[in-house]
Amino acid sequence: MSSAAEPYIAASENPKELTIRVFVIGIILGALMTAANAYLGLKVGMTVSASIPAAVMSMLILRIGKFEDVSILENNAVQTMASAGESLAAGVIFTVPALLVMGVWTEIQLVETFIIALLGGVLGTMFTIALRRVFIVEEALPYPEGVA
Repeated sequence: MSSAAEPYIAASENPKELTIRVFVIGIILGALMTAANAYLGLKVGMTVSASIPAAVMSMLILRIGKFEDVSILENNAVQTMASAGESLAAGVIFTVPALLVMGVWTEIQLVETFIIALLGGVLGTMFTIALRRVFIVEEALPYPEGVA
């Protein structure tokens, strides 16, 4: 095991993290990344991770918008919201067409699709929380992507 990493933001500091601008920008970027990834996935059969583009666009919007006292935690929250949307879209665009092709569904079921997406998001979050301590804290493994 490796030694504990020094946090970028000290525990004694209390910068803004979840603000209204974070939610607005995160929802807009999340919708944009989700739509782009859904289109790409349905058109060519593969998706791309939107973590780095979301981080760059978040920094760009927060800096160009001339917002006062922007923190790195706000940028991280926006980037996480945007990349989570595209991951969820990837799960839906590969699951629903497979159910149609296999003949399980004869038409797209909106309620069932919503439930699949909701459960996928909840399960993904729960597994991430459960495995974070093992892989990030104890093993100090670098996160595979999202370091922009």
